[in-house]
Order: sequence, then structure tokens, then C-alpha cells
Amino acid sequence: MSKQQKAIRSSGWRTDFLIGFPDGLLLLFFTTFLLHGLPVSVQQFYTLNCCIWVAGSVLVMISAYQANRGDLQHDESTLSPEERQKLERLNISEPIIENIAAEMQKDAVQWEETLASQQVQEKHFNLAAALRSGLLTGIFFLFGGLIPFLPYLRNEQFTPAANTSVLYVFIAITIFSFIKSKMTSQPTIPIILRNLAYGGAVWLGAYIILLVFR
Repeated sequence: MSKQQKAIRSSGWRTDFLIGFPDGLLLLFFTTFLLHGLPVSVQQFYTLNCCIWVAGSVLVMISAYQANRGDLQHDESTLSPEERQKLERLNISEPIIENIAAEMQKDAVQWEETLASQQVQEKHFNLAAALRSGLLTGIFFLFGGLIPFLPYLRNEQFTPAANTSVLYVFIAITIFSFIKSKMTSQPTIPIILRNLAYGGAVWLGAYIILLVFR
């Protein structure tokens, strides 16, 4: 990919935190709560959740890197010569091609105006920044996943550990939502309620699956 291509990329550790932390929190909340009620041994429970925890962080790192790297094919805001040639090979008439090019140019201008109004900056691709963003996102994912997992690591009696984990998760969601509202300058209460609803949906999904397989 050309390093001269500009796109919306991670704006720093705050973006990485807002992406990685809740993903880790909710994924491990789901898997730990689900597995604690299934007929698995203590060792199997720890092994499965550790594998999911680590694999999830690796996937999040790769996804964050790819998001920062971008996709040249879809980053073009105007009709490229290669795309024009493809349209011509499809026997599309020149007036239609010119109309497509004009609409793409119009959309590009509107996009620039939207970015300016929302104070969002496009940046050139930077390998070091992309790697750093991927690493930080993965670290925040691990930290988020530790919160629901920690009670099970401290107590092999999984029923009381599950209760503690649920409490930890909803406290963490509330704190995270408050922090997110300050970082993004959004109303606090709606964000807290929305994220608590997400957490409740994850818990309910795991609980329903437990009822089915018990």
C-alpha cells in the first residue's frame, strides 16, 4: 500500500483502549460464565479460557493493525485509471463512466466536509504507529479479559466465582462507560445504560445457552 494514501487511523492509545478493553471484557465474560456451568474440569476451564483470551488478543492486534494499514482498493476517493479500464472492458459507455467519476468526486468532497465538521483528521500510513496501535489494542483486550477471568483464577469454586465475576464486569462496564463519555464528549448516562444493556445481553445469552445444554 502506498504510504502517501491518507485515511482515518487510530488517533492514539485512547482509540485503542476504547476498542480493545470492551472486546476483551465481554468476550471473556461470555466464555467464563458459559464454561463454568458446563461439565468441564477445572483444568479444562482454565485451558479453554486462556486459549480464547490469548487468541482473541492476537486477532484484535491483527485487526487493529489492518485497520490502520487500510485497503488501497477502497481508500481511493476518485475513479482511478485502473477502475476506468475495468468499466470500459465491461462495455460501459463513456457518459456513464464520466457520471460515475463525477459522483465519486462529489462524494469525496462531501466526505472531506464531514471530516472537517467533525474535526476528524486523516493521516498517512505509518508502520510504527500501526504496529503500536495493534499492540496496545491487544494489551487493552487482555486487561479487559482479566476482569471477568480473575475471580475464577482466585477461587476454584466456580459458582461463587461466577457471581463475583458478574459484579466485577458490571462495575467495569460502568467505569469504562464513564471514561468513554469523557473521552468522546458524549452524554454519560446514555452511554452507561447502553453498555450495561450490552453486558446484560452477553450474560443473558450465556445463561440461555447454559439452560439448553445442562
